[in-house]
Amino acid sequence: MFSRETYIKKRKSFIRALNERGISRGTFILLANGASPRNYQSNCYPFRQDSSWLYLVGTGLADCGYALDIESGLSYLYADEPSLDDVIWTGSPPSLHELAYSVGVEGVSPLSALQSLVAERLAKKEPLFILPPYRCEQQARFAELFGVAPSSQVEALGRFIDPRVILAFVSIREIKDAEEIAEIERAVTATKTVHEELLRSFEPGWTEKAAADYVLSRACAMGFELSFATIATCRGAVLHNSPTAYAATAEDTFLLDAGLEMPSGYAGDLTTTFPVGPRFGAQARAIYEVLYQAFGVAAATLAPGVRFLDVHTQASLTIADGLKSLGLMRGDPHDAMHEGAHALFFPHGLGHQIGLDVHDMEGLGEDYVGYGDELRRSDQFGLHSLRLAKTLKPGMVHSVEPGIYFIPQLFRKWRAERICQDFLNYDIIERWMSVGGMRIEEDWCITESGARRLGPAFDKKVEALERARSVQ
Repeated sequence: MFSRETYIKKRKSFIRALNERGISRGTFILLANGASPRNYQSNCYPFRQDSSWLYLVGTGLADCGYALDIESGLSYLYADEPSLDDVIWTGSPPSLHELAYSVGVEGVSPLSALQSLVAERLAKKEPLFILPPYRCEQQARFAELFGVAPSSQVEALGRFIDPRVILAFVSIREIKDAEEIAEIERAVTATKTVHEELLRSFEPGWTEKAAADYVLSRACAMGFELSFATIATCRGAVLHNSPTAYAATAEDTFLLDAGLEMPSGYAGDLTTTFPVGPRFGAQARAIYEVLYQAFGVAAATLAPGVRFLDVHTQASLTIADGLKSLGLMRGDPHDAMHEGAHALFFPHGLGHQIGLDVHDMEGLGEDYVGYGDELRRSDQFGLHSLRLAKTLKPGMVHSVEPGIYFIPQLFRKWRAERICQDFLNYDIIERWMSVGGMRIEEDWCITESGARRLGPAFDKKVEALERARSVQ
């Protein structure tokens, strides 16, 4: 948790953002996450608090509620004191009043009082606002709170989800203050350490699962959690491949996409691609050089006032141009990119925002977070998967992660349907399919004058990677 002044400031900013969007009265309600059973009621997954709750309220307390009166600015915590049984099994937490004071919340009431508050507001037809619930358990709790039948809860709860509220919340969460940036940078720094350690330690014969377990063990040893399930694979052409028992050979290329999460919830997210042997194969090296150039162009384009869509475009153009130089693509690279031909190799977006979620605020809706009311998502294959497109502002933190992939199923479909055949040399591409897939990812913060890479320098040039691999 941060200081109580920090949370008070965040809530005031939220109210101002709501006012700017025409909402000056009503009650905003959040529910904290509860325990999530793994395979029976008392055997649960590790608890992770809801990120919107962490941002606005700050406590790690489960199964409680929060209400903010938009007009007065007063906020209230709704929670029950632990029973003796709770204390016996899980210990005694801080008193609710101490907890509320520590985050600047004015009042504390039993959880049942939140039900009464909602009933009263509904009876008076006063505005009530919630954020989109992303867990089934949360949907059920909101349905019970609002007296909604389970059979119609999605539609019924929709009337309490106002796009203006979501956009207002996004507008304050996406601009990180100095405390938040420091937390993210700690997560990124620790993430870089784990990536470098694996880069130097990985040996032929290791399984993908062993690599993922290595990341987890190092994260735990440093006091971190994982910010998402680790992607550790020799099958880089499967974008989110789960680690398997496959044992790497010296001819393979390995992709590690892994991030660590601070105890505060702030995340890091990096991807490193490296040869399992001491050197890349000739084709893999050529593709990696194109990828590294696209990464450099994208990073150099970052600045406040620049649309991330345009950064994605520059990276895509660099990939198209580089693949043309290798004979895989042909024609004018601008025309090829405009037609989406490059998406055969680069079928995802360049990056996403990072914060309390590794895909920051994605639970609120990607279009609200990445496009807002500024842009509309494209229908074009590849470009449709761009998570962040809108204009960059100082304080925004996001990834830059270009990739180049040779996906057999996608290749066969496009070739059979002659998609973009004027720009793709299918016969030549077929001879490069064994390259698989690779990606580079680092995390950046937009500043007043440009952009700053978070964490210590991490040299990912071919020579640096091969040098690290040769000393194993």
